[in-house]
Amino acid sequence: MRDLKRYEFWFIVGSQDLYGDETLKQVESNARIIAEEFAKDPLLPGTLVLKPIAVTPAIIRTLFAEANAAANCAGIITWMHTFSPSKMWIQGLALNSKPVLHLHTQFNRDIPWDSIDMDFMNLNQSAHGDRDHGHIYARMRLGRKVVAGFWQDKDARRRIGVWMRAAAARHEGMRSVVIRIGDNMREVAVTEGDKVEAQIRFGWQVNTWGVGDLAAGYARTGLGEAEALVKEYEAHYCLAPGSDHQAILEQAKIEIALKKMLETEHAGAFTTTFQDLHGLPQLPGLAAQRLMEQGYGFGAEGDWKQSMLVRAAKVMASGLPGGVSFMEDYTYHFEPGREAALGAHMLEVCPSIAAGKPRIEVHPLGIGGKAPPARLVFDAAPGQAALATLVDLGDRFRMIVNEIETVKIEHDMPKLPVARALWKPYPNLIDAAEAWILAGGAHHSVYATALTSEYFRDWAEMSGIEFVHINRTTKPERLRDELRWAEAYWSPHGRL
Repeated sequence: MRDLKRYEFWFIVGSQDLYGDETLKQVESNARIIAEEFAKDPLLPGTLVLKPIAVTPAIIRTLFAEANAAANCAGIITWMHTFSPSKMWIQGLALNSKPVLHLHTQFNRDIPWDSIDMDFMNLNQSAHGDRDHGHIYARMRLGRKVVAGFWQDKDARRRIGVWMRAAAARHEGMRSVVIRIGDNMREVAVTEGDKVEAQIRFGWQVNTWGVGDLAAGYARTGLGEAEALVKEYEAHYCLAPGSDHQAILEQAKIEIALKKMLETEHAGAFTTTFQDLHGLPQLPGLAAQRLMEQGYGFGAEGDWKQSMLVRAAKVMASGLPGGVSFMEDYTYHFEPGREAALGAHMLEVCPSIAAGKPRIEVHPLGIGGKAPPARLVFDAAPGQAALATLVDLGDRFRMIVNEIETVKIEHDMPKLPVARALWKPYPNLIDAAEAWILAGGAHHSVYATALTSEYFRDWAEMSGIEFVHINRTTKPERLRDELRWAEAYWSPHGRL
């Protein structure tokens, strides 16, 4: 997992030079107190950097230009302590390429009824200073997150922390590479997409490496190195009785080779497909699960969009309880009153979502024509979760998120030796499935118990893509209308 303290978030406090030095000194003092308190709060995972008070157009323009050039700056937080006329911000905002959070707060929680005077009013003008500031974003059609509330309130800080995590994932993605081992699974539409537009929109470099590159790395991996990794497996997981040691050893060699490729290319994610395995003894199963557990993104059948979304979710979830995994919808349970969906994959589900200690097993796969692969088998931990998917609609990308509740699997499945999760989607299985299909959702998704829909929404907003939310109040017939309205907004000529 990444240390999110490496990411800076610049705190730019607005005022103007009409109030005199004493007022501006007080603005700076109050801003510093807030910045110092924020820096100590674990809800805010990034490093907050207080910048000079923004009092002129030249200062504001310079601050945004410097933020653009700062390699570690992942986002900007603005707050208007006093009135700061919004025309002063136009040039700076026009330059800006960083995500913005507009904090609408004030230094004092309560109105000082007995002592309030015009000096106090001039100093504490967030109630209308932030409104003027917010207007210019709307006027310029600029995306941002708005968080209103007293700066000491826990929920306001929680929402800032969510945005920081999304901004860190966005920032990391602008420098990320997806290694596609081979191509997409043949004839599958949803795993395809415009890789050039993805790089323009998200920053991801999505390129292909031949499976021969991985096979050569696998062949070069020494037995001693692989045996050492198998000992690590034995320390972290249970081994099924009579497990094929050679099969597990092969996965260790694949993991070592894959990780070296990822490190060499500075990649954050990768894909595989069972149709491109020439030179490998097995489909990467345990190897893919292990690399996801270490924070890499993964997509099966060449699904590069979900692989990078897994990586973004891994970054957002750094240090949080719960997990993140690649996932696929497999089958439904339609028993009245107990409707649920079973998610799994052939092999590749991340153990970060496991309810207990995963078990290494070796079984035939029945697809791909290779030797029986080793994999981790477990049930997912019960609790609230989110399913997110990223699809390419041709003229734009759309993210779809369904809120779900994972439930305990009450029955043994001895003939299904894979990692799996059973969940009840909101508002219910029927409406959730209809809504997902109406929105064009993929059968591949990111499954997250560490994150809520708010994280994904913030990330989608920063990326400038459409966001569809399926939750407790979703009605498919209403969503159908909203999707039609969205066509007008998101069409090339619809957005101003």
